[in-house]
Amino acid sequence: MPIEKSKILTQVNHYRSAKPTHFWAAAGIAGASMFGMVVGAFGTAPDTNTVQITQQTVIEQLAAPQAALLPMETSALPFVREERILRGDTVASLLSRVGADDPAALNFLLTHDTARVIARQMSPGKTITAQIGDRGELLSLVFPLNGGRDQALFVERQDNSSFKASERALPLETFVQIKSAEIRYSLFGATDTAGIPDSVATQLADIFGGDIDFHTDLRKGDRFSVIYETLTHQGKPVRTGRILAAEFINNGNTYRAFWYGVGESGGYYTAEGKNIRKAFLRSPLEFSRVTSGFTTARFHPVLQTWRAHKGVDYGAPTGTRIRATADGVVEFAGRQNGYGNVVILRHQGTYTTLYGHMSGFAPGLKKGQRVSQSDVIGYVGATGLASGPHLHYEFRINGVHQNPLTIAMPSAPPLTAAQLPDFKRNTQAYLGQIEMTRGGNLALLN
Repeated sequence: MPIEKSKILTQVNHYRSAKPTHFWAAAGIAGASMFGMVVGAFGTAPDTNTVQITQQTVIEQLAAPQAALLPMETSALPFVREERILRGDTVASLLSRVGADDPAALNFLLTHDTARVIARQMSPGKTITAQIGDRGELLSLVFPLNGGRDQALFVERQDNSSFKASERALPLETFVQIKSAEIRYSLFGATDTAGIPDSVATQLADIFGGDIDFHTDLRKGDRFSVIYETLTHQGKPVRTGRILAAEFINNGNTYRAFWYGVGESGGYYTAEGKNIRKAFLRSPLEFSRVTSGFTTARFHPVLQTWRAHKGVDYGAPTGTRIRATADGVVEFAGRQNGYGNVVILRHQGTYTTLYGHMSGFAPGLKKGQRVSQSDVIGYVGATGLASGPHLHYEFRINGVHQNPLTIAMPSAPPLTAAQLPDFKRNTQAYLGQIEMTRGGNLALLN
């Protein structure tokens, strides 16, 4: 298409006066100066009567330049296609949808010992990534595997008809996210509305579980801020990592936690370096409700008589995971009177905890086995003298029953004086970010 080009032509019309010598004198001055000086000269030359400047717009038609294409080898440019597995998909339909017309690749995926896992794990919603050549041949395929931590099956073409399949970890990138929310009804309701993953909510409950009983202590209007890792592959979230820092304001009390450590070896500490982790969790269940508290007397629903209730009952569906509330050794695992299936753990010599009415035990759990805090030791049930599925939990010091909901729990060791300077340097930025979220927009959650 022609391009218009505008020119501004400036025409200076001079009108001579009765004295021609004046005009030529002025013209001489103009010849020795810029055009701007011309105007000035005419303005100051003696006896100059009139100076008139006019402008004219001229439009010219210019030919559009031709864009030259750079030569390239198009046959060497494969394309990458992502597809989400649909219900009813087969390996063949999936290959077809990514644009692969490759019988050799299909045969390999269906018959090779390593690659056949694809046909067994065609889970709807899973996203696969394929690289396709210009003739429709499959060049590579990345298929996320079930159950493996960030594991995927990689299928790669070796030559015209041979392929290689191997399982390996996905290369992940780590990003940090900061979110805040306000409790309206429940922790999970809050995190769901704010777009915070369930795994982060569970971590929050674990981190602050020694100070806050998330079954009974949450109040409407409680607030929290959390800084956590998100791990991605090719720009897409794969899973969440650990919480790096968090603040929870519960019933007017502020609790803060900061991760400090190297790799998997580390823990959560207050801003002063005190260990957040208590020697005992407040509750052996991640989330539930207290159906019967610690009392000197209550009417037993099965025995139909009044008797002391020296533990706490948590109502939960059958099969809910039961956690060890502290590091310890299995003292008993089996069936015992009205407790039904029961586990008794001994901790630090003087403390014991009891978990009753289980539907079953964790695989391999046996007397003398060491367990760590939060390890799953069994599952909620209704064995023994139970009117419905729940966990009966007891906490004893030197054999004497104590109320686990009110007793002061001992803390794990704090950071040493040598560790404190490095800890404070590492956590200063997180502390500032958490404080900034207080003035930001909170997600008001339902």
